[in-house]
This record gives sequence, C-alpha cells and structure tokens, in this order.
Amino acid sequence: MKRTRSQTKADSNPNDDPQPPIKTLTSSKIPFPARKIPKLTPKNKQHLPLSTIAKPLTSQTEIETALNHLRSSDPLLTTIINTFPSPNFTKQITPFFSLIKSIISQQLSNKASSSIETRFVSLCGGQSSILPDVVLSLSPQQLRHVGISGRKASYIHDLSTKYANGFLSDSSILEMDDETLFKKLTSVKGIGPWSVDMFMIFTLHRPDVLPVGDLVVRRGVERLYGLKGLPSPSEMELLCHKWKPYRSIGSWYMYRFVEAKEVMPHQVN
Repeated sequence: MKRTRSQTKADSNPNDDPQPPIKTLTSSKIPFPARKIPKLTPKNKQHLPLSTIAKPLTSQTEIETALNHLRSSDPLLTTIINTFPSPNFTKQITPFFSLIKSIISQQLSNKASSSIETRFVSLCGGQSSILPDVVLSLSPQQLRHVGISGRKASYIHDLSTKYANGFLSDSSILEMDDETLFKKLTSVKGIGPWSVDMFMIFTLHRPDVLPVGDLVVRRGVERLYGLKGLPSPSEMELLCHKWKPYRSIGSWYMYRFVEAKEVMPHQVN
C-alpha cells in the first residue's frame, strides 16, 4: 500500500487531508452471498457515552471479540473476514512522534517520507530525544535541511508548542474520548480529519473509528454493498452502523479488500 501525493498540495491547506484518486476496480473473485443494499435509515442507534474509552485493539482477545461481532452483524463483511488474515495492531510509537510522522509523510511516497524521518530522528539525537522542547529548539532552516518544507516545519512547531504549553500531551491523548481528541488534534495546524482517524486507528488502536472521508474505505463499502457510486460520509455512517463498536476493524478490512485489487492510493499504517 503506497501513499503518493504531490508536495505542492501538501502546503496549500493547513488542515486539509487530500487523497489521490482511486483507479478503476476490476471484477472481484471473492465469493459473496447475494447482496441486498441496506436501507439508509438509522436503526436502533446507540452511542457510548463520550467519556467512555473502549479497550484498545492490542490483544488477540479484543480482536477475536471484534471479529465475532462483525461476523454476526454483517454477512457480507464475514466473507471479507474469512478471506484475509486477521489484523495485528502491535506497532508501538509515542503519540507525539506519530503525529510528527503524519505531518512529514503528507503528500510523499513511503520511500521519501522514510528517508526524511530518518534524518529528522538523527537531527533530534535519536528517537528517544524526540520531545517537544527538543523539536522547538530546531530552527525552520535545520528542518528544511533534512527535507521538511517550511510549511511542514511550521506545523511541527505548532504541534510542539501545543505540547509544551500543556494543551496536548501523550498521557492526555491516551485518556481523551474520541470526540474530544478529534477536536483537539484538528486544532493543530496541518492535522485534518483523515490524519486524526488514521492516528486513532493505527497508533492508539481505538476500536470504533470510521474514516468516512477515506477514499479507500468508501470504495470498499461501495463494492461490498454493490452501490452505484461512492457513499457520502452520512451514508457511510448509516451503512456501517452495524459494525459498531468495532468500525475500525471493519474499515481495516476495507483496506485489505481494495488492496487485493491493487488500487490502493496510499498506505495507511
């Protein structure tokens, strides 16, 4: 799964998460039961209290619980689950460094962003030294020298400032409910809704995140339910409501589903 985006667009909007177009999909060889397009009407909606933070998807027990729920709630998704290996959310990285990596990688290929990240880590004196005060001590010129654009340098400094003044911290991020976290992170320059969704799924391993604006997940849902076009964000909410409270896992399988057609427009983890 490769992320390819233009550097020019990366510097155009401080809270935009542009994604490249998706190629035309070929016919699927995955055997599905007869599709019945669900009615787009809310049914028995129940929401967890905003203060509730569900267990992260870091144990096999949690993964199995999620898969059992998804199999029982969505027969079409069961076909996908039975086709691909189960997810593994074990990658460990501090929230602060993960957010910096997210900013660095915007509009870049994996190879380019990895090279810049390596130089950035070296500039900071090692991964354990990537701390707000250390990053704030680096000038925009020093950051540009390792390949970080001036605009992205301002984003990284804004994130570091919000850490330094206590607006954000690794510990508080782990304790925030999804809605509060979303509001706080999107107030950081250069971090938009898509970046926050990816951060919550792949860094924090939150179980019930539905990236309604992600082109890959939308394409997967379109094909899964035999829709005539990409579902809108509101349609995504209704179509995927049955996956709650494990929409992160359902979304993860949409990446696998679309990836099988070799049309992934970007890497998500």
